[in-house]
Amino acid sequence: MDPSEEQQTPAPPAPAPAPEAPDKETMEAIRRRRLERLGGGGGSGSPAGGASTTDSSIGRPAISNKPPTPTASPSAVPPQEEARPPISITPLPKQTSSPSPAGSVAHNKRKASASEPDNNRTTASSATPPPLRKQANTPKPDESIEDYADRVLGTLFRITLDRNKTTDLNGHRLTYLEGLAAELESDGLPLKFSVDRLEEAIMEAAREVPHSKPLFGYLLPCWKRTARAIKSFRGGSALAAEKEQILKEARRLCFSNCIFALTIPDLFGRESNHHEDSLVPYLLKDVEHDSGLCMDFFSEAVSRLDEDDSIADLFTRAMVDISSKLSSLTMNDDYKAYVNALLTYTRFPRLLNALAQDPTFQMAQSAPGIEKNTLLGPFFRISPLQPEVTQVYFAGPRTMDKGRIQTSQNALQMTLTAHQSDLQTIINAFIRASPQSRNKVLDWFAFIVNANHKRRALQVDPREVSSDGFMVNVTVVLDYLCQPFMDSTFSKVERIDVNYFRRKPRVDIKDETKLNADQNQSDKFYATAVDGESNFITEIFFLTLAAHHYGSEAANAKMKQLDKDIKYYEKHLALMEAERPRLINRPDQLRLLETTLKRHIAVLEKSISLKYAIEGVLLEEKMQGRSLQFMRYVTVWLLRVASKDTKYAPDKQLKLPLPEQSPDEFSCLPEYALQDIVDNFKFIYRFIPRVMLSAVGEELVTLCVTFLESSQYIKNPYLKSALVTLLFSGTWPIYHLQKGVLGDLLTNTKFANDHLLHAIMKFYIECESTGAHTQFYDKFNIRYEIFQVIKCVWSNDHYKRQLTQSSKSNRQFFIRFVNLLLNDATYVLDEALSKFPKIHELQEKLRVGMQELSQEDRDRIAEELKTTESQATSYMQLVNETVSMMNLFTSTLGEAFTMPEIVTRLAGMLDYNLEILTGPKSRTLKVDNPDKYQFNPRTLLPQIVTLYVNLGFSQTFVEAVAGDGRSYKPELMNNVTEILEKKAMKVGPELEAWKKLTKRFEEAKKELDSLEMDFGDDIPAEFEDPIMGHLMKDPVKLPSRTIVDRSTIVQHLLSDMKDPFNRQPMTLEDLVPVDELRIRIEEWVEEKRREGRATREAAAAADAGDPMDTKE
Repeated sequence: MDPSEEQQTPAPPAPAPAPEAPDKETMEAIRRRRLERLGGGGGSGSPAGGASTTDSSIGRPAISNKPPTPTASPSAVPPQEEARPPISITPLPKQTSSPSPAGSVAHNKRKASASEPDNNRTTASSATPPPLRKQANTPKPDESIEDYADRVLGTLFRITLDRNKTTDLNGHRLTYLEGLAAELESDGLPLKFSVDRLEEAIMEAAREVPHSKPLFGYLLPCWKRTARAIKSFRGGSALAAEKEQILKEARRLCFSNCIFALTIPDLFGRESNHHEDSLVPYLLKDVEHDSGLCMDFFSEAVSRLDEDDSIADLFTRAMVDISSKLSSLTMNDDYKAYVNALLTYTRFPRLLNALAQDPTFQMAQSAPGIEKNTLLGPFFRISPLQPEVTQVYFAGPRTMDKGRIQTSQNALQMTLTAHQSDLQTIINAFIRASPQSRNKVLDWFAFIVNANHKRRALQVDPREVSSDGFMVNVTVVLDYLCQPFMDSTFSKVERIDVNYFRRKPRVDIKDETKLNADQNQSDKFYATAVDGESNFITEIFFLTLAAHHYGSEAANAKMKQLDKDIKYYEKHLALMEAERPRLINRPDQLRLLETTLKRHIAVLEKSISLKYAIEGVLLEEKMQGRSLQFMRYVTVWLLRVASKDTKYAPDKQLKLPLPEQSPDEFSCLPEYALQDIVDNFKFIYRFIPRVMLSAVGEELVTLCVTFLESSQYIKNPYLKSALVTLLFSGTWPIYHLQKGVLGDLLTNTKFANDHLLHAIMKFYIECESTGAHTQFYDKFNIRYEIFQVIKCVWSNDHYKRQLTQSSKSNRQFFIRFVNLLLNDATYVLDEALSKFPKIHELQEKLRVGMQELSQEDRDRIAEELKTTESQATSYMQLVNETVSMMNLFTSTLGEAFTMPEIVTRLAGMLDYNLEILTGPKSRTLKVDNPDKYQFNPRTLLPQIVTLYVNLGFSQTFVEAVAGDGRSYKPELMNNVTEILEKKAMKVGPELEAWKKLTKRFEEAKKELDSLEMDFGDDIPAEFEDPIMGHLMKDPVKLPSRTIVDRSTIVQHLLSDMKDPFNRQPMTLEDLVPVDELRIRIEEWVEEKRREGRATREAAAAADAGDPMDTKE
């Protein structure tokens, strides 16, 4: 049409006003905002030579209510309207292919939520259309570029300029753009869609969407259809390139309006609505869902982040909203969609950077608030340990059998493992996104561990700490992050900086107990800062160490506490149930009892469910395998710090003992650095020892032996004793390993051969006095475990030779060990054997007085019997082990047990217990079912007899037995012989050896009796020991200047290193021999013996003379 003719054509009537179109002033303000946001249109424009009515970067914001004035040239434009520059289409930069969604999210479809946007409009079909690839991109014969643009744009956006065309070829309803059609007619242009008028078309079509439906629900499918059309487009010719530019421009404009629909809804005449103007409903759909955001949309958004800063805010706000919604869900709910949304973000580091900079990434002020108020908190909060979830997995826990419990725990583990894997992917993506986001993540983890110190308190208030499920997830994810540097050769341990806590550490240990330093020493050490920054490996190492302490190990401690609570609840429920028959005639009290019972049962079942759930979480083998691998690294690192041997590895020997003074770097470490190792290994030993088969090495043996040998490096006595427990647990038989997972290492490795025996004997002595209020009873448990370790390795003759050498080279050390062993044997035998008369008495009372005793008396006696039986069982277990150990040692090293310092006490102890077992008092030891208490006289008596035989080579021992005035009697020994023969407890050479020994006892007794007659009662006072009252053999002078016998004072110093007369500290080196007095005593003894012999000879001669004549 000639432009001059167009000017003469009367203007057509004005089109109907657009619904709710903004006024001119508002329109100008919106126009400026959009210009600022788009700022250049991403490098694409309109087709060359096409007259445009709007700038390509901002489009036409609204259709004028007034018909435009036809113009013949730019100069004819009225002064109030600017001439619009033409849109120039230029090739867009080639986009990188978007990543496949299959690599980041699960392929399973999400369920449609109630918040799914309804994309159906009054002029559009409600059916989901099939892809329009063929229809949009298959050219018709002799189709012009204008016809192509009209056809494709109308199909992609489902719009039409023909009032009579209501559907497309596929039956999809089309939106008639009355305003744009009228304007084209007024301009004298064909009623066809073109790129230069596409912005107007999109705006008008968008305003046709009912306000009750989200506008983005219309624009997103349009964009997807456009993106699919471009993907399937095949070019090659100049015309094809021009068509492709039309599609790309359509995609660009459509995406811009998608963003505007969410960020500037008033541009489309809509009120701002937080729920509708959000990406949340679309992010919660799978990327392959028709209503979900596909990966191409994400890629497009990320490519425009530099052009439009509202995009980053839009995606960040959406994820913040998703996190907030997730905070109210549990693992019972459909939480997976929320996790998948964040997993999709992980494909795009720039989106993660934006999330990390958001204030919600770390905004909580309390430990419980972290789970709900921080961006990542709700994702880590999802766990089967949430109370609502435990009661679903373990409904009716009191009636569940082991099979059902195991099945539920297996299902729980599978679900949790998948979720933790997703969390690991998320955190790993944040860490790799940029240094800034990595530091934000490290800060977040540090905030968690620092805010949860109270999780290791004796009494934990759940309102003040994060939940167990949250903390376990944190621990597991941090274990994942450690895996890259935990190689089998420990080559990267040296990168863990020992000065971490002196370099502005993220982890706060100020209030933590230190390994071997008090608070003042620790504060002084850490007050001296070290320059530089810690590397990533160091940061993750110490964060993971702290997470284990406050996370998984705290959950382990809670499981132990639940065991105690459950027993308490069950006990009280039983008592309440017992009250029911008594209240049968008291309805009011019975109703109250029923209410109380229901409340207690609910608490009990909740506790049992939680216990089963914690077990299920902590018994996951792969998780514990990673945990043990980390603990191996901590072990090697600790040994390097303590020994200052930076090259130590399990295949290298550590030099012992360590220097007397521990390094400050080691002493000032938090105690949980070692406690985590101990607790973790103890848990595995007890519940899933098979994990140990592939996860333990020599470093564990080295750790235990090193700190038992150099025990001054550790201040906490319980922590030191736990090292013995680790060794003991490692000797438990498992599968084909009869000596346990550590047995072969303890028996055959060079390091253990050189240092194990001395280390555990040293601690056997030290545990006599730990400083704890329970030290007296603790020592028996510790020594029992030491016995088991010794028995495990005793098959190696090297240890026997080592013990013999130690008794000669370090006599005083060995004397102390044997003395304590003797003390234990004396005590436990006395305690154990004294319980059986009491048990016998109580059993008789219950048996004889069953009808005569009241129910209350029967209950009281039964409770007392139960307590006594428990004590007897514990003591007998210790008796059996102690006597067995003494047999083991005396068979190899009898000389050590016959030293003057201890032989008298040993003989007296053996004689006394032999009398209890075989003398008149033995009748009181008869109880019902003695095996129940591990009491077997047929085993115990032969063991004690074996001790006599093992030591019978020593005349000193024979004289000590014969000299025992309290218990030794020849008749006692004869009675023992009869029992041994009658019961066949000893036969053959062993029995003959015992008989010969009893004869020697009798001979020695006669000799001692004759000596006593020789000495008479006139022993000079200066020759008598002032403590024991016997004749001294080796007098020595104490620092208090008192003279005593050496054997007496040495025995005293074994348990008390003080002068008994002035209570001042004293050692064996302080003893001064009094040789002059010793010589006088020896001379006096010899003189008395001569006199005695002469007297006996005279009496014998007189007896040999004529018999006395008694006749008158």
